Amino acid sequence: MDTNLTVFEDYNIRRIFDEKTETWFFSVVDIIKALTQQSDYQLARNYWKVLKNRLGKEGSQVVTNCNQLKMPAEDGRSRLTDVADTETLLRLIQSVPSPKAEPIKLWLAKVGYERMQEIVDPSMSLNRAREAWQKQGRSNKWIEQRMMGQETRNKLTDYWKDHSVKEGDEFAILTNIIHQEWAEVTVKEHKSLKGLKTQNLRDHMSEAELIFTALAELSTRQIAETMRAEGMPENKIASKAGGGIAKKARVDLEQKTGKKVVSSDNFIPSIANSKQEVE
Repeated sequence: MDTNLTVFEDYNIRRIFDEKTETWFFSVVDIIKALTQQSDYQLARNYWKVLKNRLGKEGSQVVTNCNQLKMPAEDGRSRLTDVADTETLLRLIQSVPSPKAEPIKLWLAKVGYERMQEIVDPSMSLNRAREAWQKQGRSNKWIEQRMMGQETRNKLTDYWKDHSVKEGDEFAILTNIIHQEWAEVTVKEHKSLKGLKTQNLRDHMSEAELIFTALAELSTRQIAETMRAEGMPENKIASKAGGGIAKKARVDLEQKTGKKVVSSDNFIPSIANSKQEVE
């Protein structure tokens, strides 16, 4: 399954696309956050817990149709969370009094339509990402680096998939090893430094941070390929070595420029700072 984030207004919505059924599944709590305009994840989670209990007692199909799938949490690990498809969410929305009900319904319909377009023409997904970043004020240079970094990341995860590394927790563990090695902070610590919660860390990296992340992941894949790494133990070794190569380059650059590569800078709009979520 393809997992990523999408955005409704100022709210990040986690979602998973099931290739077999060609269906989007969205995090119910994230949708509740947007519906209730709640910036605190735990309060939204409690709201859903109470609503879920009430709907369950009423025998609502909404609760029956909700599933649990693993989605990335704040610490980078995948955790089970309630998810629902568009049809179920449209029913759920009717149970939540909210001025955002109709806008979210239209947004869900748009997301589904765009995914169908992307299946027919995969390049449309890249074009939409580029357009979104441009609207957010990112430079063309940053966008190119972000997209090149994603391609490097995809090649690494493809290697992991083909060599007995499981998606989800194991991907997250290896990613954190690479990151901690080159940056000398964990993914969670790096996000905290930037004031991020559920946002994608790479979407808030500087050009330099993106470059060193890509170097670390490129080095990891090439080392893994050379040593024919199989499974977690051997890929952990490759991940540490690959991250170490990027660390040496980072330290060398910092010594020559006197500037730290890992920074607290982010691209969060100032008007959204008060709405950052806690996962």
